[in-house]
Amino acid sequence: MNSVSTVKGTAPKKIRKSASLDKRKARGGWIFVLPFIIGLLLVYLPVVYDSIKYSFHEIKILQGGGYRLEWVGLDNYQEAIFVDPSFVRTLTAGVQQLLFDIPAIVIFALFIAVLLNQKMVGRAAFRAIFFVPVILSTGLISDIDIGNTLLSYMGDTSRGIDTGEVADTTSQIVSMADIGWLFRNMAVGTELVTYVTGAVNNIFDIINRSGVQMLIFLAGLQSISPAIYESCAIDGSTAWETFWKITIPMVSPMIFVNMVYTIIDSFTASSNNVMAYIAGVYNQPGGNVLSSAMSWMYFLIVVLIIAVASAVLSAYVFYQRRD
Repeated sequence: MNSVSTVKGTAPKKIRKSASLDKRKARGGWIFVLPFIIGLLLVYLPVVYDSIKYSFHEIKILQGGGYRLEWVGLDNYQEAIFVDPSFVRTLTAGVQQLLFDIPAIVIFALFIAVLLNQKMVGRAAFRAIFFVPVILSTGLISDIDIGNTLLSYMGDTSRGIDTGEVADTTSQIVSMADIGWLFRNMAVGTELVTYVTGAVNNIFDIINRSGVQMLIFLAGLQSISPAIYESCAIDGSTAWETFWKITIPMVSPMIFVNMVYTIIDSFTASSNNVMAYIAGVYNQPGGNVLSSAMSWMYFLIVVLIIAVASAVLSAYVFYQRRD
């Protein structure tokens, strides 16, 4: 009995285990994003809620000062679609132009990234040169360039530099006749000729908006093991076959990311005609409720385009297994 009681009395105490490394990393991550979460809850979400609320109300100014909101349902949305003569036209033209520009930006960024990934003298300098337009098109420098007359003519090749009047197609970089002559012996339609002509004439804007995508593609290209290319060379694959069978599948996740990034960046840029039109409506007397309705319709269209693009591209994305 004594021995039994002694054993029971001297039982070791439970040792508290320290937090695992994963839990400590997770805790550190939450601490890192805590300022963003606080700002999201206290600043951003109330603004979003007010914007949604205003889109379904009308503001009535009170005689003694202040205002009150009067519920009008979908009247603001109906006015934006059926009454406003310019919103639908601006929205349609803006979406069409952006759908035209987005593939050109991604393709150009991939093309430049493949070139800059080659071994050559001054490769770092060339990378910096192609990224300089991204720096010049943001922040204060972008606001200064808005009033730059020469820059506006560079971005609009259809105007004459002397008078500012619309010139003929000889002032453009290329014309439909040039591209048509180039594709004369190829079985291509006029739609492709129009697309290529527009992309070449809009090359200044495409370069300005492709710097970030180019860096993402460069990171993806450099993550591909050289052993894969060596195996292809041993098997006798040509550079064209290697590009389509190895490079494109390996950078397909970056193509997906760049496509989504370009869509969001294009639809929210300050130079976007739809954004500028909505801002103009907001500055009109009593236009804040109407502009809120326009903004949410525009937001839903952007989300729909991103969802469709993600659903289509995700079926062709190749993710390399690391195990």
